[in-house]
Amino acid sequence: MAPSRITSSDGPENGWRTIKRVAPYLWPQEHPWVKRRVVIAMALLVASKVISVLVPVIYKGAVDTLGGEATSEAWTLGLGAIGLTVAYGMARIMTNGFQQLRDAVFARVGQRALRQLALETFTHIHRLSMRYHITRKTGGLSRIIERGVKGVEFLLRFMLFSVGPLVLELAMVAAILFFAFDVWYLAVVALTIAVYVWFTFKVTEWRVRIRKEMNDQDTDANQKAIDSLLNFETVKYFGAEAREASRYDMAMAGYERAALKTSYSLALLNFGQVLLITLGLIGVMVLAAVGVQRGDLTVGDFVMVNAYMIQITMPLNFLGTVYREIRQSLVDMGEMFDLLEQPAEVKDKPGAPEIKVNGGALKLDDLRFGYNPKRPILKGVSIDVPAGKSVAIVGPSGSGKSTIGRLLFRFYDVNGGSLSIDGQDVRDVTQDSLHGVVGVVPQDTVLFNDSVYYNIAYGRPDATRAEVEAAAKAARIHDFIQSLPDGYDTQVGERGLKLSGGEKQRVGIARTLLKNPPILLLDEATSALDTQTERDIQESLREMGQGRTVITIAHRLSTIVDADEIVVLEAGEVVERGSHESLLEKGGRYASMWARQASEDDATDIAAA
Repeated sequence: MAPSRITSSDGPENGWRTIKRVAPYLWPQEHPWVKRRVVIAMALLVASKVISVLVPVIYKGAVDTLGGEATSEAWTLGLGAIGLTVAYGMARIMTNGFQQLRDAVFARVGQRALRQLALETFTHIHRLSMRYHITRKTGGLSRIIERGVKGVEFLLRFMLFSVGPLVLELAMVAAILFFAFDVWYLAVVALTIAVYVWFTFKVTEWRVRIRKEMNDQDTDANQKAIDSLLNFETVKYFGAEAREASRYDMAMAGYERAALKTSYSLALLNFGQVLLITLGLIGVMVLAAVGVQRGDLTVGDFVMVNAYMIQITMPLNFLGTVYREIRQSLVDMGEMFDLLEQPAEVKDKPGAPEIKVNGGALKLDDLRFGYNPKRPILKGVSIDVPAGKSVAIVGPSGSGKSTIGRLLFRFYDVNGGSLSIDGQDVRDVTQDSLHGVVGVVPQDTVLFNDSVYYNIAYGRPDATRAEVEAAAKAARIHDFIQSLPDGYDTQVGERGLKLSGGEKQRVGIARTLLKNPPILLLDEATSALDTQTERDIQESLREMGQGRTVITIAHRLSTIVDADEIVVLEAGEVVERGSHESLLEKGGRYASMWARQASEDDATDIAAA
C-alpha cells in the first residue's frame, strides 16, 4: 500500500495539535533544569510587565511636578521633578533589562527543543520505509524539515512571552484607566482592542492561506533545483540547461505570484491596524482633553493617557506580527508533524530479539511479494542456501532478482511465505541486528560527499587505518587512492561524482569488505567495471566469500559460473536451478541465456579488434 501523502491543514485543529506536540518541550518531566528556567523566565516577564505599566504613572508625576500642579500620588512628592525623571529612566531600563534577561534564560530551553525535535525528525525519516522514500522528493523533505525546525524555538518563545503577557499588560492598563479615570476610557480602549484583534485575526487567516500557497511553490521550486543539480550529468548529456532553467523559472513564477499576494495583503493589514489604533487613540485623547479643559484632569493625566495608549499600541502591533508568525509556524510545523506521524511500514516487533547467526543458512519458503498488491513480483519462490555456500540468482529484468535482496535486508516485508536466517524469520528479529549481519554491494554504489577514507570506514567506523587500507587493497583500489593528490583524504564529491563508476564500485566493495558480514549480497556488484577490473574484483569477491553465505544477483552470467547453485527466475517464479554445468546440459532457459551472452561477447570482441 502506498504511503499517504503529506498534507497540512491550516485550520485550528491542526494548530492545536501542533501546540500540544510542542508544549511538552517546555515542561519535560525528565529535565528539572528546563522547568527551573521556564519558571525564572516567567518571573522576569511578570516583573518587566509590572514595571512597564508603572512607567506612565511616573511620567505623569514628573509632568505635574514640573507644571506646578498638585498630584494625587503621595509617593511622588518626596522625589521632586529630577528624582521622578531619574525614576522614569530607571524604570524603562529595568523593563528592557528584565526582558533581555528573560530571553537569555529561556534561550537554552528553545535551542534544546529545536535540537531535540530536529533529531527526532531526522531519525524518523531514516525509519520510514523504502517505499515511502522512493515516492518523495529529497528537496521537498529537506524544505519541510528546515521550515518546521526553525519554527520550534519561535513558537515556544511566543507561546510563553506573547499572548499571555499581552493579556496581562492590557488587563493592568484597563484597570488603571477604569479606576484612575472613568468607564468611558475603558470602553473606548476595549472597543479598539476588540476590533483590532478581530481585524488582525481575520486578515491573518486569509494571509496564512496565501502563505501556504507560497510555501508550496517554494517547495516545488526547491525540488526542481535539487533534482536538476543531482542529475547534472544527464542535463549536460542532453543539452537541457535551457529546459531545466525554464522549468525552474516556471516554478519561481508561481512563487513570485504568491509572494506578491503576500506583500499586498501585508500592506492592507498594516494600514488597517494603524487606522484602528489611531482612531482609538484619538477617542481617548479627546476624552482626556475635555477633562483637562473642565479642570477634572491635570496635564499629567493627559500625558499619562497618551502614554498608556502608545504603550498598548506597541504590543498590539506586535500581536499582529506575532499572530502571523505563530500561524505560519503552525503551518510549517504542521507539515513536519505530518511527516513525523507517517507510520514506518517496516517495524520491529515488541521485544524482538537480536538475530543470532551460527552459519548464515538462508531459506526462502514460498516467498510472495508485490510492490503493488495488483502486480505481484514474486509468486511463491522457494530457495535454500546452506551456510557458507553461494547461490546466484539470474533472470531477465523484472523477474524479481533485486526484490529478493531488498526483502533479505527487510526494506519491505513479504506478503506471503517467509524468509529466514538460521531458522529465524527476519520479521521476528531487530532490523539493526539484521542489517549488521548482511553486507550488500549494490549495482550502483552511492558515496557520501566526504573523503575516500570516510566512505570506506563507513562499513565499520571503529576500524583502524590499517584495517581500512587492508580492505582497500582487497578491493584493488589502494594503489589508485595512493595516486590521488590527497590520498585517502581526497573528497569524492556529492554522490561520488569525482570518481568513475568503477572506482565508486570498488570503494563500495572495500566498505563491505571492512564490515566483514557473515552473509553477503552482491547485487550486480561488478556491472560498472571493465573486463580486466571485473576479473580482479571477482577474485577478491571469491576470497571474501570463503566461509560466508553469498547470494549473487547477476546479469552477466560469466561472473557466477563458480556458484554452488544457480537459480533462474522468470516472471517471479523459479524455472530452473542447478550448477552451471548441469543447467547447460539441460539446454533450457539458462542455456539459451548463456548462448546469447556468449554470442554478444564474441561480437563485442570482434568489434573491439
